[in-house]
Amino acid sequence: MNNKNPWIVPSAILSVSIIISVIIFSLVWKSARTAEQTITVTGSAKIPIVSDFAIIQGSVKVEERNAQGAFKNLKTSIPILSKFLKERGVKEEQVDFLHIDKYEQYRIGLNGYQTQEILKYVYQQRLKIELDDVNKAKELSLELNSLVEKGINFTVESTQYHFSKLADMKADIQAMAAQNAQLRADKIATATGRKLGPLRKARMGVLQITPSNSTMISDYGYNDMSSIEKDITAVVSASFEIE
Repeated sequence: MNNKNPWIVPSAILSVSIIISVIIFSLVWKSARTAEQTITVTGSAKIPIVSDFAIIQGSVKVEERNAQGAFKNLKTSIPILSKFLKERGVKEEQVDFLHIDKYEQYRIGLNGYQTQEILKYVYQQRLKIELDDVNKAKELSLELNSLVEKGINFTVESTQYHFSKLADMKADIQAMAAQNAQLRADKIATATGRKLGPLRKARMGVLQITPSNSTMISDYGYNDMSSIEKDITAVVSASFEIE
């Protein structure tokens, strides 16, 4: 007579299944708990840079009672300006003469409103000067004002200092900021008796290019063109698992 209990095998299978389920649940729960335990830090990196080319934008303006005289005087002024630039080592190909603006100035009546009487005609020649020597550009932007001594009404509208290697540097400085974030996170984890785990996510902030030792920032990024010596700053927000 077979005395074996027919429920032994099914019970054993059920028990093993329960144990396996408990183990799997424990592992999943532990993994989920670990994933929830993260630390988020902000890392930054700053590199000093020096502008390597400059753009001077300006214009020559003449005013006369008649349009023919204004245009003639403008054409006379250009060779004087060109000679002035050549004497200071500016090459012809570094100067780009742009469009000529022409407009009329009208007399203002006693009532404060503009009349139809033309007071003078204004012609304005705009130009752009590009130089690889930024110090020379800075000096030239000041000297151009002395053209008034030669009867030339020249206005420097802007002098911009650029850094041509910015695109190549972006990846490097962002990597430095990410490394700084990891270092900070590791120090915080160690200080609390934990171990830093893998990176969960990272978000790159906008680059800030500011005058040297400046504290100015912008939510949309800042790109200073008024200074020869600048700082480029990158910020990275990173989240790491902690174990």
